[in-house]
Amino acid sequence: MLHIELVEIKKEFIDDAVQYAISKNVLLVHAAGNEALDLDVEQRFPNPNYKKVKGNAWKNWIDVGASAADGNPGGFSNYGKNYVDLFAPGVKINSTILNNEYAPKNGTSMAAPVVAGVAALIISYYPSITAPQLKELLMKTVYKPTQQVKKPGAPDTMVLYSDLCKSAGIVNVYDALKLADKKYGK
Repeated sequence: MLHIELVEIKKEFIDDAVQYAISKNVLLVHAAGNEALDLDVEQRFPNPNYKKVKGNAWKNWIDVGASAADGNPGGFSNYGKNYVDLFAPGVKINSTILNNEYAPKNGTSMAAPVVAGVAALIISYYPSITAPQLKELLMKTVYKPTQQVKKPGAPDTMVLYSDLCKSAGIVNVYDALKLADKKYGK
């Protein structure tokens, strides 16, 4: 019981921070996690649902799962048809390690910066775009694989990306920039 009460208190702090980010037009890019869990079933903290109004989610929060170069989601990536917004490259991503070296790393913590980078690129060209507009733009312009892919945590089960995330796809910088130019360009 004490743990639940502490999480509830912390949730209020997170909600306050997210509300502050909204006031500053900040898109919060969140790594979905690496336990191969369906987040529609397994609730995680922090999450985009604000405490005071059940069923509502912050419009400036985007949850990111990890995908691989072959189009499959990372076997470790959390997912959720109603929870995770989109996927991004997060398998075998070159990352810095000790002693000024690099090594391939896996995780939604590799995928989330890809989405943050795409968002930053768009904002640099279209600074008047709001965080909710940016999230909507990223979600609308994903690459939507039509073939079935391996379900995270159950590689013998084949599913569509529409079963794994809201947008049914993987972040697509080219299409995002094209749509941004069409909607927000001068």
